[in-house]
Amino acid sequence: MQAAGGTAIATPNRRYAFWAVLLGALGFVADFLAKRWALANLDPASPVQVIPGQLYLHLIRNPGAAFSMGEGATVLLTCLAIAAMIFLLVWMVPRVRHPGWAAATGLLLAGVSGNLFDRLFREPGPFHGHVIDFLQVPWFAVFNVADIWITFAAVTVIWLTMITQVNLAGERVDRPEKADSKPSGDDTGTPAS
Repeated sequence: MQAAGGTAIATPNRRYAFWAVLLGALGFVADFLAKRWALANLDPASPVQVIPGQLYLHLIRNPGAAFSMGEGATVLLTCLAIAAMIFLLVWMVPRVRHPGWAAATGLLLAGVSGNLFDRLFREPGPFHGHVIDFLQVPWFAVFNVADIWITFAAVTVIWLTMITQVNLAGERVDRPEKADSKPSGDDTGTPAS
């Protein structure tokens, strides 16, 4: 719904929060199943070429973040992921009143929960678990489906904040106009009559 001038009116019900959580759950399941398939079918020593020179399936167990950064900080990364999940569920989800933000929030929930599951429940143990990565493209880190969800969420958030300028509540947030470099009036700074 829109008011005069194209400003969106916030929707009072919680249906967008429901869709965000549902999308998060479906994305988590997709990530979980993809990792399960990779563990059952891929050999870490033998990457599989899918598109020559462009896409390989290369199974790795990553204790760190992207590009193997933070390999010695698995517990810290796990705690940050837990904090991110709490923030998403307690602060963002209840405030979602826009379909774009519902999608962004759901994708974030899917991505964060997918990698958090690995850190909590995969070897070598809770808070030390290694994330299952298996997708490899040239000039980039090996990644997984959860990472794809996080990337799509980031693009969506940038689009919503920079292009459409809609906030979490579904309200249009106009950028302040730049002030003219010339004062209106004479050179003394007094306004024109």
